[in-house]
Amino acid sequence: MFARTDRGPLANWWWTVDKPMLSAIVALMFGGLVLSLAGSPPVADKLGLDPFHFVYRHALFMCVALAVLFGVSLMDTRTIRRMAIAVFTIGVVLMIVTLFAGFEIKGARRWLNLGVFALQPSEFVKPAFAVIVAWLFSEADRRPDMPAHIIAVGLVGLVVGLLVLQPDFGQTMLIVLVWGAIFFAAGMSWLWIIGLGAVGIGGIVSAYALVPHVRGRIDRFLNPEHHDTYQTDTAIEAFIRGGWLGQGPGEGTVKRALPDSHTDFVFAVAAEEFGIIVCLILVALFGFIVLRGLTRAMSEDDDFVRLAITGLIALFGIQSLINMAVNLSLMPAKGMTLPFISYGGSSLLSLAFGMGMVLALSRRKPRGEARHSPAGRVMQAQPR
Repeated sequence: MFARTDRGPLANWWWTVDKPMLSAIVALMFGGLVLSLAGSPPVADKLGLDPFHFVYRHALFMCVALAVLFGVSLMDTRTIRRMAIAVFTIGVVLMIVTLFAGFEIKGARRWLNLGVFALQPSEFVKPAFAVIVAWLFSEADRRPDMPAHIIAVGLVGLVVGLLVLQPDFGQTMLIVLVWGAIFFAAGMSWLWIIGLGAVGIGGIVSAYALVPHVRGRIDRFLNPEHHDTYQTDTAIEAFIRGGWLGQGPGEGTVKRALPDSHTDFVFAVAAEEFGIIVCLILVALFGFIVLRGLTRAMSEDDDFVRLAITGLIALFGIQSLINMAVNLSLMPAKGMTLPFISYGGSSLLSLAFGMGMVLALSRRKPRGEARHSPAGRVMQAQPR
């Protein structure tokens, strides 16, 4: 495509970007479009819409997501850090606005109506939050006078507080786990690990005691024989009906009775129509991206880059794991999309934004090219 002697920005991007990871991400995107074709027509039919309404919208969002993925992956480290701060600030303001002006679905107020598009600000806050926290932890050792840890604790408290008010306890748990993953990668002591673990357990116990919605989901998971478990039971039936090879494209029947078959339970639709083998391929793609990202993070000398990649990959991997575990009835049900597979404009665009930053931060630096550390010092890049 480009000669190695070409020094243009696109050529430089092509020869430095992590092509295996990029290929896996694009494969997931197109897999999501295929599964949208399988899972969304029954939902559109129930709503009285054109059978391919969600398919067309998914295809449109995917095209925009590809552009975001490519555009962000071209950026340098300093630009990514500044952009993350801007996105986080705007996202937090919009989350506050959502509490008052957002519309309510199933008892939660998480979306802003923009006419043709329902925006979920918290989706964009997540990747920006991971990058900002990574920068704060990387600055803690470099600038002892900066209260980086206190600011990081304040930020996670701010985001968690806004998510609880929506309420969105699934995203709350995800944010806390990502924050903990970055803190762990930054080298926190066992005292911090024990303390944070105790706080996390206390939070879960408090949510169970004070929030009927959370208590109901946990009770249904722990005692399914005494509670309504229609969603998870139907999802498990889809896996059983699909077997190893599936019923065939468009031949699934359980998906018609499965709530949110194009979003939260699209993994079960994949099992029914395409079989467990295809599900294992999806798991392999998710696993490859996570392991590839963590491997690239460990090879980084720049603390900010290492922690930012770790946080973004943790966000991607934990969200994937939660969605698939819910589909398999391995944890209490919660509304969380399967990255790049589930339908959802905000989810697709925010994931493209996050993984675009991973591709940008993990790009190989040619010999002799200077790079800037978070503190602004110029360092000579070493070949890898």
